[in-house]
Amino acid sequence: MAPYPFLALLVSFLRFLAATASETHYQPGSKVMLYVNKVGPYHNPQETYHYYQLPVCSPTPIRHKSLTLGEVLDGDRMAESMYEIHFRQNVDKKILCQKKLSPEEVERLRQAIEELYYFEFVVDDLPLRGFVGYMEESSFLPHTHKIKLWTHLDFYLEWNGDRIVYANVSVRNVKPTSLDDIQGVLPVAYTYSVHWSETNAERQGERRGSHGGDDGFFPHTLEIHWLSIINSMVLVFLLVGFVVVILMRVLKNDLARYNLDEEASSSSSGDDFDQGDNGWKIIHTDVFRFPPYRSLLCAVLGVGSQFLALGTGIIVMALLGMFNVHRHGAINSAAILLYALTCCISGYVSSSFYRQIGGERWVWNIVLTTSLFSAPFFLTWSVVNSVHWANGSTQALPVTTIFLLLTVWLLVGFPLTVIGGIFGKNRATPFDAPCRTKNIAREIPPQPWYKSTVVHMTIGGFLPFSAISVELYYIFATVWGRELYTLYGILFFVFAILLSVGACISIALTYFQLSGEDYRWWWRSILSAGSTGLFIFLYSVFYYTRRSNMSGMVQTVEFFGYSLLTGFVFFLMLGTISFFASLKFIRYIYVNLKMD
Repeated sequence: MAPYPFLALLVSFLRFLAATASETHYQPGSKVMLYVNKVGPYHNPQETYHYYQLPVCSPTPIRHKSLTLGEVLDGDRMAESMYEIHFRQNVDKKILCQKKLSPEEVERLRQAIEELYYFEFVVDDLPLRGFVGYMEESSFLPHTHKIKLWTHLDFYLEWNGDRIVYANVSVRNVKPTSLDDIQGVLPVAYTYSVHWSETNAERQGERRGSHGGDDGFFPHTLEIHWLSIINSMVLVFLLVGFVVVILMRVLKNDLARYNLDEEASSSSSGDDFDQGDNGWKIIHTDVFRFPPYRSLLCAVLGVGSQFLALGTGIIVMALLGMFNVHRHGAINSAAILLYALTCCISGYVSSSFYRQIGGERWVWNIVLTTSLFSAPFFLTWSVVNSVHWANGSTQALPVTTIFLLLTVWLLVGFPLTVIGGIFGKNRATPFDAPCRTKNIAREIPPQPWYKSTVVHMTIGGFLPFSAISVELYYIFATVWGRELYTLYGILFFVFAILLSVGACISIALTYFQLSGEDYRWWWRSILSAGSTGLFIFLYSVFYYTRRSNMSGMVQTVEFFGYSLLTGFVFFLMLGTISFFASLKFIRYIYVNLKMD
């Protein structure tokens, strides 16, 4: 019976991912439910609150709609509204409710309007977005600062047959209510109108948008980022040309010289072998000496391999249209599912390589592997979620969702890591180093400053970052802004460029390090290209301060908390690519070196 809980859990997740716009069929005059969802500052996408937290018309009691996991992760908290809408029946200036706003409620509305609060309603899974009010400010003398509230909404709905295919809300030609110079209680009458029209559109969202998509309220960009592509391609060609042409020519000369010296000194004793040599040949007895902190190194490689598979899988799923890319919640759900399923990769790679380099505490290695990312993520998420909860934001996950995600990790993620670790340990092959390692380590000569770890990290991190720096703006504008990114083919291409540049620069830096007779390349190769994650975090600081209008503690904590995690993920991915590229390169040069 053990597989059935896993199967049921996976099926429920697939249902969450498969949730798309539901097209309900209506009869003329049948009721159309309009749900209120959330409000929040326009420039803070991750700071959202329930619509009924504002002093607006609300039913008693408030009835909430059941949501999918993706909608919960996206901060949706839908509840039934008081708007009475019937299929294909127009309504003209009907009173929703009458309220008497206290001075405190007026001030709350004024503050919301000054922070550019927008609202989101949902009708038949189609979004309707608009601003709570508008602010009129003049910089000329005399200075004016006017705050006005929209108390009337015009709903425009279009139908085809028995389905609703388009929905929008407008305040055009509507007179607002001024909130300036209010003394005492302000009586307000909220009204609305409904306008129906027939259309030839066949599907929901065909005319404009779908839930979470482009309804004309948020800006979007679909242009091809040729500057980013050309910049990346030039850098890749230069680096690949450097590694393949220049470096291989140098290696060819090195191998010819070293092998000629070996033949000339074949009659010499083994103790005199290294006396006339220098460069990377002289350290052949130390270059495969296993590094310190083996378990941590293998955990980095395992989790890095998992995120390489995870990132590739997310992009491929988007390319194949396997989920609604217009919904951030759908992407979040897909990421959670893929993360849980790819945990076996981290366990397998980490445990297999740990066994190859002589590790014996494989249980500790699996525990370290499974907690290398999950522990920092849980700590960061706890801080971010606590801030959202303290401020009443809908981005704070409910307790049931938290237990569901924890159950997924305990029943799927962690067991798969253990299973992958067991398979990796049992199927591990010998390391099979092409050179014999001496018991006593060779003394490393003093290294010039330009071969230091800091310099290598700067070079190895900056070049991959420069290959994606232009495209990075569009990605940040999508994740942390209001842009809509749909060019996943270009994203896949840029992702491949990033990995290629990281591998090439790692090989070049490793060769320079070995040429200086420094055999401590194991951790250096991870840090070199892995430092790209640091440059990405520094860019996030620049983006927050110079390119965005985000503000407030809630948005700031979430932005920098998850930006740190993003930098850490790129460190793991590029560090893994860098290490295995360097290992492959080192094996190649020493296999082709003739030695006694």
